Amino acid sequence: MARLELDRLSKRYGSFYAARDISLDVPQGEFVVLLGPSGSGKSTLVNILGGLDTATEGEVWYRGRDLTRAGDKALTEYRRHDVGFVFQFYNLIPSLTARENVAVVTEIATNPMDPADALALVGLDGRLDHFPAQMSGGEQQRVAIARAIAKRPQVLLCDEPTGALDSATGVIVLEALEYINREIGTTTVVITHNAVVAKMADRVLHLSDGVISEVETNDVKIPPREMHW
Repeated sequence: MARLELDRLSKRYGSFYAARDISLDVPQGEFVVLLGPSGSGKSTLVNILGGLDTATEGEVWYRGRDLTRAGDKALTEYRRHDVGFVFQFYNLIPSLTARENVAVVTEIATNPMDPADALALVGLDGRLDHFPAQMSGGEQQRVAIARAIAKRPQVLLCDEPTGALDSATGVIVLEALEYINREIGTTTVVITHNAVVAKMADRVLHLSDGVISEVETNDVKIPPREMHW
């Protein structure tokens, strides 16, 4: 069963199409990587999949529910209960510790991880009670990822999750994403400029000028621990 279905989806700003006539089925538990230059439509597509934006034309379905025609309340419930987000910007609350930043999400989730367990997955079990100002940028990004995966989302959407990280730290983060995808069956979509990351995906979608220009399938996936960049 497809977790997410897009039927001739387009997003237009005036005469400019940020996404154009995209049709796509993403099965439950699939790990998808989106590759493409800036302005190719990757973030637009992910924002629509996550209910943060709406399509101008076409339809988006999640487990048989039409997100295109969903009201604000329904989209809020979808984002709260079904979707985990990892953005380029960490959006941590400065006055809360790492554990407390993760707990902000777990307290409203229906079947969450313990915040300490989620932080351990990204290698931060020794930083539970540190505030964002006491952590490096890479550590803050890992807190943001722990926060996203702690509610055991059905859909995980990531925008450059390793963009600010060195190779060793990036591998830790990718292993956490792989774990949540494998063990929970979370449908995972990752935007990246790093072509190496694409080797761990089930499918790689290349975007250009708002359209999917190429689709690759990895018959053999490379585990993160074997990646270097």
